[in-house]
Amino acid sequence: MAHRTVGAGQSITTGGTAQKSGAIAVKSSVLRITARGSDAHVAIGTEPTATATDYIIPSGTSETLGITKASQRVISITSSGTKTIVTCPEGTQQPFGVGDCVTLEANNADSNWTTLISHVGVDSVDQTASFDGTFSTQVTLSANTSGISTTFSDNDATLRRSIKVSALATAAGSIFVQQVQTTGVA
Repeated sequence: MAHRTVGAGQSITTGGTAQKSGAIAVKSSVLRITARGSDAHVAIGTEPTATATDYIIPSGTSETLGITKASQRVISITSSGTKTIVTCPEGTQQPFGVGDCVTLEANNADSNWTTLISHVGVDSVDQTASFDGTFSTQVTLSANTSGISTTFSDNDATLRRSIKVSALATAAGSIFVQQVQTTGVA
């Protein structure tokens, strides 16, 4: 099986207490995890804490685990006190649900937007048509962006589901986490 890397990987030091990765904006449906120095129990989620009953990866081996990717183009962002409302194009359905975490990727917007909308929770999803004829879908996020003085403006911004990986080992070691695309059979 051939692997093509997607984005940057992360190393997590493992030991007797569970450790977490930084947020990973999901761009692939496969996560490859390699255990080094010790067997590692791993958990994947929005804020996971690995335990001795979670999936185990033996030291010196790698496993490819399935993850769910979701993304949506962003057309506007507005602050509403301690919450942030992200509006997506008309005629599209939201792939996110309450309880998911999301990360904003923007190329041309003030960098404060991507700093504050990084691995934040989805509080609500609105896919109903408005009385004024607006058919855009909206997501309300647990992000306080009210301090940003510049209006959000980016024609190529994307909101992506984000996850973290937690690892627990009985001895000192590490795991390496990398999103990959897989092709073919070895």
